[in-house]
Amino acid sequence: MNPIAYRLKLGTWPWPQPKSLAAAPLAIFRQALTLFTLCALLCGYLPAAAPTRPNIVFILADDLGWSDTTLYGKTKFYQTPNLERLAKRGMLFTRAYSASPLCSPTRASILTGQNPARIGITAPNCHLPQVKLEASCQAKAPATHKALPCESATRLNTNYFTLAEALKQAGYATGHFGKWHLGAEPFSPLQQGFEVDLPHWPGPGPAGSYVAPWKFKDFDNDPGVPNQHIEDRMAKEAVAFMEKHKNGPFFLNYWMFSVHAPFDAKKALIEKHRGRVNPNDPQHSPTYAAMVESMDDAIGTLLDALDRLGIAERTAVVFYSDNGGNMYNEIDGTTPTSNAPLRGGKATVYEGGIRVPCIVSWPQITARGSRNDTIIQTTDFYPTFLELLGLKPQPGQIFDGTSIAEVLRGKPLAREAIFTYFPHSPKVPDHLPPAVTVHSGDWKLIRIFHEGEKGAHAYQLYNLKEDLSETNNLAARQPDRVRQLDALIQKFLTDTKAVVPKPNPAYNATAAADGANPQAGSTDPLLGWKARGCEATVKEGVLTVSGTGNAPFLGFGAGKLSGPATVAFRSKSTVGGPGKVEWLPTPQAADKAKSVSFQLKGGDWQEVRVELPAEGALGIIRLYLPAGKEPVSLDWVELKPAKTKLQRWDF
Repeated sequence: MNPIAYRLKLGTWPWPQPKSLAAAPLAIFRQALTLFTLCALLCGYLPAAAPTRPNIVFILADDLGWSDTTLYGKTKFYQTPNLERLAKRGMLFTRAYSASPLCSPTRASILTGQNPARIGITAPNCHLPQVKLEASCQAKAPATHKALPCESATRLNTNYFTLAEALKQAGYATGHFGKWHLGAEPFSPLQQGFEVDLPHWPGPGPAGSYVAPWKFKDFDNDPGVPNQHIEDRMAKEAVAFMEKHKNGPFFLNYWMFSVHAPFDAKKALIEKHRGRVNPNDPQHSPTYAAMVESMDDAIGTLLDALDRLGIAERTAVVFYSDNGGNMYNEIDGTTPTSNAPLRGGKATVYEGGIRVPCIVSWPQITARGSRNDTIIQTTDFYPTFLELLGLKPQPGQIFDGTSIAEVLRGKPLAREAIFTYFPHSPKVPDHLPPAVTVHSGDWKLIRIFHEGEKGAHAYQLYNLKEDLSETNNLAARQPDRVRQLDALIQKFLTDTKAVVPKPNPAYNATAAADGANPQAGSTDPLLGWKARGCEATVKEGVLTVSGTGNAPFLGFGAGKLSGPATVAFRSKSTVGGPGKVEWLPTPQAADKAKSVSFQLKGGDWQEVRVELPAEGALGIIRLYLPAGKEPVSLDWVELKPAKTKLQRWDF
């Protein structure tokens, strides 16, 4: 009797017995295969079924301040119901920070997980024609500056293995919609891991305006939709991407143009908010309020689509801003916004420039409607996504950020500090010379490069728990804490191999004290003046101002210089017109601005003198010119405070 028949006769078949002798060999084969597969799985020889990974939607607002949403109870003017809706689905962070107070460095930090100090992109100059892949220190600076500032890289090097490339390698469909500002071809999103890029635009803001017709090079206006808002269009395109890839997984990178300059919006929304303006509220620009509403509407469009497609419960959504609110442009006769109670704004390392709104909604990970006070930064998202998705970094890949996966689960994070590196000094309200900051617990230390005696650094120390507005510098009273935190800064700069500012060999203490000629050694053609609502070019010693907005002006940070003062300049205008010189003693309070008017005659060159009856600090000087219809030319400007020496700018 053969072995199979013998086992059948004895009734010792270990599994359900075959119905006949002929079926027994096939049964043995199936059972053997089952045993082999089970053993292989137990021993790790066969891969288990891949887990279903969630879709990821990363929404990045542009220049949206911490106080610009209803999330933190700091505004009564702006309306953001869809952000409130998103917050109810996930976790709201109260101490989220951008890696920089300006946009391009923060964007690079998200895609690389590295600090701008390491990347070399520390300024938003990635739209400029020069391709510069490494940072450097300037060779010259005005004699009034103690430090030589740094020059930023102008492109995100394609050598980085970006977040988009990591997700694409893991099987994600990848799409970028909206602002990029990290370089044109061959440094565009299409070379950095994204399969789709709309509108494929390298500029710092929308082309021309927010409301169609636009002027994008390779992106047409939506036919049949006149006066379409760019965020409505971008949200529409993003939804189409989600519909195409609804079976997932997909990575949707929606980096909004809103609420960056130029400042315009849907007319109906502007009029809606004009009727709500309270002049005593520091946030009282109806145009900016309309821009915030259109931004929020676009977020609502994405959330609606996730619900309609039935994929909300398998889609993680992150909302963040690239830096703090804009406090130095002007719209509707005021600054775009107010970051109060935070100090400063965009382009400063004070809290108003780097503390931003953040929501993370990750189904099955974040508790719905939760709130978290952990300090996080934009560098954290790349390593966090890898951990939550079960992906490994590339061999030798460096992250300056830390995974916050456990924080999203509601657990504490063991991290010593985060750092903000900003080796520049744009003349904006509350600006500082080149600086770097460290946040550690409730403490924040600002190192200001070479601003102390004999080339030493200067410091500002704040306890943010007790002094959120950064008004009480404790550095002189707590030298031990300054040394402790500064050691962390030094280690950070060393680890990241940061290009740092150097002492300025041309620094002249007497010139700085007397407020002498601010242009000596400057490489800036505008000599420190900033063009707002206009384009300004210098050629053969003449500065030409051409208006692009409703109220073109040149602005200058007069700092501690005090009035009364005289402003004089030589100018030429074809048609002439009214202008004014304005001073803003308190940069955070636009309603305290004062001005003196003047009239330009049409025709040849003329000298204009304006007496400013200012009391106390001049703060910000703004020279409004009738450059809306025809360009206005200047060849020099003088500022003579009553108690200090003359300052003169020869272009």
